[in-house]
Amino acid sequence: MKRYAPLVALALCLTLLSLPLLAQGTAKAETKTAKTPGLELAAMATQVTGIAISPLLGVSAVGAYQYFKAATPEEKAALPWFANPSFWALGVLMVAAVAFKDAAGATLPPGWKKPLDVLETIENKASGLVAAGAVIPSLITFGSKLFMDSAGFGGTVELHYTGLAMLPVASIDTGWLLSLLMVPLSVAVFAVVWLTAHAINVLILLSPWGAIDAALKGVRTGVLGLVTATAWIDPVVGATLSVVIIIFAYFTAGWAFRLMTFGSVFCWDFFTVRRKRFKLLADGNKLFTGAEFEGVPPRTYGRLHQAADGGLTLKFRPWLVFPAREVPVPRAGLVVGRGVFFSEVLGHDAKRDQNRTLLLLPPRYLGHEELFARTYHISGTCEVGLRKAWSWIKEAVGLGTKKTATTAV
Repeated sequence: MKRYAPLVALALCLTLLSLPLLAQGTAKAETKTAKTPGLELAAMATQVTGIAISPLLGVSAVGAYQYFKAATPEEKAALPWFANPSFWALGVLMVAAVAFKDAAGATLPPGWKKPLDVLETIENKASGLVAAGAVIPSLITFGSKLFMDSAGFGGTVELHYTGLAMLPVASIDTGWLLSLLMVPLSVAVFAVVWLTAHAINVLILLSPWGAIDAALKGVRTGVLGLVTATAWIDPVVGATLSVVIIIFAYFTAGWAFRLMTFGSVFCWDFFTVRRKRFKLLADGNKLFTGAEFEGVPPRTYGRLHQAADGGLTLKFRPWLVFPAREVPVPRAGLVVGRGVFFSEVLGHDAKRDQNRTLLLLPPRYLGHEELFARTYHISGTCEVGLRKAWSWIKEAVGLGTKKTATTAV
């Protein structure tokens, strides 16, 4: 049963999210412009998905749309806090600054805009937390009220005794009940979609070329634009596309979570300059897997241990909280690669007869590669990534000689 539990949970979420389509299909609207419960739910589903894809842009766009949609000062006063012009105008300016950075970064030398990419990754995390903790609940609560109004309930249900006088004995506000059901589901959907969208920021951190960064950003912006355009043309089509995105995000959540963990550690080490105060442990140092081995997926966070006989073992917890697992690390042809922003451990792939990135070392290990190699009895170090490219350029123009691998003592 445990094997089918995730699929059952996904089916339940999709059943609830399909309510807009079912409600719209059965709703009897008198005019094409009439607001039905199905349309309100479809709009909420699309807004949650769009905000999850790009929190800062999504929240700013939704806030601006609601502000300009409100016709009277009373309606504007009743809008959620993120519809305030002082909030969404600042958000639009920040989005424009990020777009300028991406446009200029495509023509800059590799690595020049990497600090700005780190800042954007932190911003995406911060705006995602704000959206999940404040914007989504406010948006769903506000949308639930519109849903109850469009459904004709007026937000209340009257209870009667079937007696002679037919007197009402109570009036219960049911708006909170819909919010109670929809807010947790919406936050869960937001988290799943945001994880996958945030993975693009981490991939940009790993990418050394601005052109690749622009392509990744273009994919995310294109998906967001498609969701917005389809929702504008037909809310039901927009909600359907949102469900497709949610399904895709659900099945890539594990991969995206590992990327998010790597990005978080990368940003922390980078901005706190942790390499200057980092002390390498005699055993059990934290790192990431760079390639899949022994069934462990790439970028799994764990500790590297060394046995008395020299064998290496990776100990990790799936999703960081589940029971610990332990797998052996191949020792064939290990060498520590020194990079500009982070280093790695290369291993020999016998099937392809070439080296592959076996382990990833966070930025805290910069400058400690020699000691890491000696600690784990690895044969030596070499240059990789941008550092290797720079060495090749210096050699090509005669500014230096090619360095050979340094043998560990």
